[in-house]
Amino acid sequence: MSGAAWLQLVALLVLLAISTPLLGAYMAKVYGGGKAPGDRLFGPVERVIYRVCGVDPDTEQRWSTYALSLLAFSFASVVVLYAQLRLQGHLPFNPDHQKGVGTFLSFNTSVSFLTNTNWQNYLGESTMSHLSQMAGLAIHNFVSAAAGAAVAVALIRGLVRRRTHTLGNFWVDLVRTTIRILLPLAIVFTLVLVSQGAIQNFHKAQTVTTVTGAKQTIPGGPIASQEAIKELGQNGGGPFNANSAHPFENPNPITNMLQIWMILMIPFGFTWMFGIMAGDVKQGIAVLSAMMVLWLAASFVAMVFEANGNPKLTARGANQAVTSTQSGGNMEGKETRFGPAASGLFAAATTGTSTGAINSQHDSYTPIGGAAPLVNIMLGEVDPGGTGSGLYGMLLFALLSVFIAGLMVGRTPEYLGKKIQGPEMKLVVLYILLVPLAVLGFTAVSLILKTTVSSLHNTGPHGLTEMTYAFTSMGNNNGSAFAGLNGATDWFNVTGALAMLIGRFLLMIPVLAIAGSLGRKQASTASAGTFPTNTPLFATLLTGVVVIVVGLTYFPVLALGPIVEHLVGKF
Repeated sequence: MSGAAWLQLVALLVLLAISTPLLGAYMAKVYGGGKAPGDRLFGPVERVIYRVCGVDPDTEQRWSTYALSLLAFSFASVVVLYAQLRLQGHLPFNPDHQKGVGTFLSFNTSVSFLTNTNWQNYLGESTMSHLSQMAGLAIHNFVSAAAGAAVAVALIRGLVRRRTHTLGNFWVDLVRTTIRILLPLAIVFTLVLVSQGAIQNFHKAQTVTTVTGAKQTIPGGPIASQEAIKELGQNGGGPFNANSAHPFENPNPITNMLQIWMILMIPFGFTWMFGIMAGDVKQGIAVLSAMMVLWLAASFVAMVFEANGNPKLTARGANQAVTSTQSGGNMEGKETRFGPAASGLFAAATTGTSTGAINSQHDSYTPIGGAAPLVNIMLGEVDPGGTGSGLYGMLLFALLSVFIAGLMVGRTPEYLGKKIQGPEMKLVVLYILLVPLAVLGFTAVSLILKTTVSSLHNTGPHGLTEMTYAFTSMGNNNGSAFAGLNGATDWFNVTGALAMLIGRFLLMIPVLAIAGSLGRKQASTASAGTFPTNTPLFATLLTGVVVIVVGLTYFPVLALGPIVEHLVGKF
């Protein structure tokens, strides 16, 4: 791997080292319930919203009411977006005269953006109007991320409060996340992207003549604004089919680095916020360390294997070395302005979170290089995961870790002083098993149906990887895909939507139930026999538990897919 590639990784780590404590401290004040920075600016806006919506911001909710509010908001959101997509052809801001979106595709797309997945079975530039992009999809980029943040904050309150029956107010957490965190950051980064060449207009597509005399269609639209929240909220759905590989979305190496930073900054910031709200920053650092180790491992694998290139091409005499005239490595499916290492780093960031954006085609990666983003998603996207969802996913693994540690020493496990008992562990196991059941179940059925297998453009191990990647991505609310699968069929639109709903709401409900259960408990005082959860030892245990649980779940399909493909190609 070249020195420039290592420099990019170091620069990204420096940016994260700066943003994580600053953003985490700010978010802790936003959710803390007292005075917060920007009250004079944001307070009046929030009060108007509460008054219009009939919300009493001083009233807190039990976990069940919190969950019902989440489900009611989500149901109303998906209905409105579905109607908007179906009626798109009759609505304004449609200069390219896009028709209404089909029934099954509208359903899949609505569920996709509702669940923060942003799986796209359509070509953005030839399917969606400007209004659908900015007032439908982009709005869901904000509120779906805010919903995940609200659930994470509710879980933290359940962990740190004593003998409480309430976890806050869903509507307040939703509004404050959107108004005070996501919107300001999105405005700033939109302006930065525009300054670097990302487009932001209401123009229709224009046909121009190139210098060689060919005709080319140049699309328009509110691109930079959607790009910013797409990355900041770990959404991933781009206005163009090429996503962040498109120069109008991601013009140059500077914006590429900024986009990777945008993808990672809020999830890592949540760990610091957790430490502050827990009254012990080291608790957050332990969780942060486990996330960072897993993410760096995936980054190294993707970057190194893509930078080293395809061994079959080397055997045939192709020069894949880094020279003054070429970036070297495996350049299939990658943009020359980024190169293989930066593409691998982007892939690790977008699949370690629930983003799903791409600046290269994962289907064209080497077998092991392509396995890195797949395994990242299989981890449940806890390294560092999505806005809020990454933190609550890792915290549930932390509960499992202390439970295992307690079994080894014969002591009732505790986390932040709260005893972890049977009811909590049943919900943790439910959380861990639901998505693999959906992913592997839908994958297995799809592989035995002739109509669905025909959607694959490859056979053998690579075809298995493509199918597995698709349902793994949808079930874990990521949204990225291997390009060799045609997902624009009724089967994949429906089963994919079901996988996305399972991966979002059937996980959020157990998380809130755990929060309610822990919140009612009295925290015990730490003693000499208490297993500390703010140490490097616990961070190591947490990392190991994540790897072992996921490995036991998915290793067979990985062995039959990318591992076999790598060995066949090597020998």
